[in-house]
Amino acid sequence: MSFLRAWLVAAVVGGVSIATSLPLVLLPQPAAAAAAAAQAADTIVVEGNRRVEAETVRSYFKAGPNGQFDQVALDDGLKALIETGLFQDVKVNRAGGHVVVSVVENAVIGRVAFEGNKKIKDEQLTAEVQSKPRGTFSRAMVQSDTLRIAEIYRRSGRYDVRVTPEIIEQPNNRVDLVFTVEEGVKTGVKSVEFIGNSAFSAYRLRDVIKTHESNLLSFLSSGDIYDPDRVEADRDLIRRFYLKNGFADAQVVAALTEYDPDKKGFLVSFKIEEGQQYRVGAVDFRSSIANFDASSLRGFSRVNVGSLYNVESVEKSTEEMQIEASRRGYAFAVVRPSGDRNFESHTVSVVFNIDEGPRTYIERINLRGNTRTRDYVIRREFDISEGDAYNRALVDRAERRLKNLDYFKSVKITTEPGSSSDRVILIVDMEEKSTGDFSVSGGYSTTDGALAEVSVSERNLFGKGLYAKASVTYGQYARGVSLSFVEPYLLDYRIALGLDTYWRESLSNSYTSYSVTTLGFSPRLGFALREDLSLQLRYSLYQQTITLPSAYNNCNNNAANTSLAFNPTPAYIQSVLGGVDPTNSTSSGYYGYGCYADGESSLPIRKELANGPTLTSAVGYTLTYNTLDNTKNPNDGLLIDFKQDFAGVGGDVTYLKTALDTKYYTPLVSEIISVIHLQGGVLNKIGNNDLRMLDHFQMGPNLVRGFASNGIGPRDITYASFGATGDALGGTKYWGASTELQMPFWFLPKEVGLKGAVYADAGSLWGYQGPTSWAATGEVNTKACPTCGLQYDDSSVVRSSVGVGLIWASPFGPLRFDYAVPLTKGKYDIVQQFRFGGGTSF
Repeated sequence: MSFLRAWLVAAVVGGVSIATSLPLVLLPQPAAAAAAAAQAADTIVVEGNRRVEAETVRSYFKAGPNGQFDQVALDDGLKALIETGLFQDVKVNRAGGHVVVSVVENAVIGRVAFEGNKKIKDEQLTAEVQSKPRGTFSRAMVQSDTLRIAEIYRRSGRYDVRVTPEIIEQPNNRVDLVFTVEEGVKTGVKSVEFIGNSAFSAYRLRDVIKTHESNLLSFLSSGDIYDPDRVEADRDLIRRFYLKNGFADAQVVAALTEYDPDKKGFLVSFKIEEGQQYRVGAVDFRSSIANFDASSLRGFSRVNVGSLYNVESVEKSTEEMQIEASRRGYAFAVVRPSGDRNFESHTVSVVFNIDEGPRTYIERINLRGNTRTRDYVIRREFDISEGDAYNRALVDRAERRLKNLDYFKSVKITTEPGSSSDRVILIVDMEEKSTGDFSVSGGYSTTDGALAEVSVSERNLFGKGLYAKASVTYGQYARGVSLSFVEPYLLDYRIALGLDTYWRESLSNSYTSYSVTTLGFSPRLGFALREDLSLQLRYSLYQQTITLPSAYNNCNNNAANTSLAFNPTPAYIQSVLGGVDPTNSTSSGYYGYGCYADGESSLPIRKELANGPTLTSAVGYTLTYNTLDNTKNPNDGLLIDFKQDFAGVGGDVTYLKTALDTKYYTPLVSEIISVIHLQGGVLNKIGNNDLRMLDHFQMGPNLVRGFASNGIGPRDITYASFGATGDALGGTKYWGASTELQMPFWFLPKEVGLKGAVYADAGSLWGYQGPTSWAATGEVNTKACPTCGLQYDDSSVVRSSVGVGLIWASPFGPLRFDYAVPLTKGKYDIVQQFRFGGGTSF
C-alpha cells in the first residue's frame, strides 16, 4: 500500500512531464518518420548557380497542402526551370532529408557576328535573330536562328544558302556566337507555264501575274525570284482576271512548283479550268423590305445586258447599292447578288436581292499594328464609327482605302463578337512600311536633251498622312526647283489641299531663240466625286521673265559674227537691201532692215523682253473621268481630262484657256491594244489686252508625231526671204486625232517588256493673236520698209503623219522610240522624223 501511495504522489507531482513524454513512446513508428521527412523537405538546397538567385530557383517548386514536395511537384518545377532557357542542365534529387536542385547555367553571349553575308546586311540579320549580346545562350535558340537566317535568304531567292553557327568559348562562362553564311547563287524562276488555257494566251496571262521568268535584266528587279507566297497570290490574280472577262466558272486548280537542279531554278505551272464565257442575259432587282423600291437602285448598277459577265462590276454595283440604301435610311439593308447560268445560251441572269440584314451595331473599332501612323489618320478612312449600324460594304470600302494609302504592307479588317449578340468589334490589323522615298532620276529626249532630277518625298509625314516632296532638276535646256505639300483631309473633310511652289528655267535651244524663267506657286483643292470622277480647283500666280542672248537682240549686222543663223556680208546688204556699210549705222543710206537678217528673235519676243517680267494670276479647274484598268500600262478603259483656266484675277494678262484630252484603250485580237486619242483647245481673248505669245498653245510631236518641238503652227517668216524662219508663235486653236495599235513581240519573253506600235496622227494649230507691230528705238525704219513689221504664216492646213514606235517598259523607266513620216504639213513647219525620250528612278 505504501508503495502504491508513493507512486500516485509521484504521478500527480510529475504528471506534466509524463504526459509530455508519452506521445514519443506511444505513437506508431511510421507516422513519426513521415513527420520528420515533411519537416526536412521544407528546405530546398540550390547548387551550381552563379547569376540566378537561389530564391528564383526555389520559386519554381510548389509544395502541396501539407507542406510536402511530392514527386509531381518536383517534376513540374524541373520542367519549369528547363523552359526558362537559363540553364543548360537541371537535376533534382533528395539527399539527407533535403531536396537538392543542381543547375548548370547557360553561358552569356558576348557578341553575335555574321560572316560571308554580302547580299543581306548585318543590321537586317541582327534584327531577325533571337540570340542577342548579353543574353542567355541557348542551343535551341541558335538552331532556330540558323533556320530563320536561311529562310530570309530563301525569301530573297537564294535556296542554296548554308548557315553554320560557331560557338567560341570565352572566360567567365561567356561565349561568342558567329553565323557563317554561304549565300549561294540566286534561285530564280526559269519558266512560267499555263495548263488548260485556251481563251487567253500564255503571253497575256504572264502580264496578269507578279511572278516573272529570269532574263538578262533580272538583276534590276525581284519579280523573277521564287516566292511561294507570291505564287499563291498569282493564283488569285489569274482567277480574278478570268472572272472579269466573263468566265464565271474559272478556277486555278493548282500552282505547281518544281526545282530543276540542271537549270538551277524553279519551274512554275498554273493549272487552269476555264469553263464557258458568259454574257449578261438579264438584270433584275428584288426587295424583301417593305416600302423599298428595288428598281430605284437601277441607276447604281454597272452591269449591262449583253456585256461580258464581270464579277468586279457586280461587286462594285453591290457596294454602291448597299451604301445608297443606307443613305436612304435602311441602315441594315443588305444587297446580295445572285446569278442564274444558262449553259445553252452561255448567259448569266443577275439578280440583286435587297434584304433586311441582322440588326448589328459596331461596338468598337480596334486598331492594331500602326506603330507610326496616328489613329485618326486610319479612322477617317471609315464612313462608319462606333455605335453605327454594321455595314459590310462600308467596311470593305474602308479596307480598300487603307490599302490605297500605301502606308502599310498589309491591311485586314475582321470582326469579333461584342458584349452582346447584336454588337460586333472591328479589328483592323496593319503592318507599317517605309513611306519615304529618295529618288535620283535621269533621262534624255531629242527635245529637252539630257535631264537629271534629285527628289526627296514622304507620303506619311509625321504619321499624320501628309505628303511632302522637294525636287531639284538640272539639264541641258531645263532647270528647276519645286516644293509640294498635300493635306488629304482639309478640316477633316475628304478634300485634298495641295500647294506647289516652283522655279523653272527653259533655256534657248535649237527650237527657240529665247529663255523663259518662271517663278510661282499654285494652291489647289481636290474632290473625289466618285471613284471614277474627280474635280480639282486651282489658283496660279507666277511671274515669267524672258531673256535673250545678246546676238539675238543686237540689231547689228556684223560680218564677223559667224555663230548666227544668217549673217549677210556688208556687200550683200548694200546691193540687196539698199544700204551702205552697216558698220556705220549713222550713214543716211542705212535703214536697219538687216536687223531681221542676222538671226534676230521675233518681234513678240523682243517686245516681251522690253516690257519686263509679266505677272499672271489665274483660277482654273480640271474635271477627270478615269476608268483605266492600269494607270501605268493601260489595256482597257477611258480617260478624259477637261481643263479651263481664267487669267485676269489681278496680274498683267487676261485670257480664258480651254482644253480637252481624251484617250480610249480597248483590247483587240491576239493581245493587240487599240488607242484612240482626241484633243483640242481654244484660247480666248478677254477685254482689250493683247494676248502674249507665251500664252498661246505651242504644239509639235505632242499633237502630230514627225514634227519638231514647237514645229507646228503659226511661225515668224519676216526674214524667210533670206533663207531662214523665225520663232514659233503658237496659236489660239488646235485639234488633234490619233489612232494607234500597240502589240507585243511574241517571239520575245514577256519579261523583256517590249511592245511595238503603228500609228497615224492628224491635227492643226492656228489663230495667232499676239502682237504684230512695235514702235521702238532701233526697230525697222518703216519709211524705207513699210511691211517690215511681224510677218507670219498662219495657215490652218491639216498636218498628218504615219509612223512606227518601240515602247519599252525597261528597268530604267519607260522608254519610247518613234519614227514618223509627215504626209501633209505647212510650208514653214519643222520636221523631226525620229524622236526618243525616257527616264528612270533608282
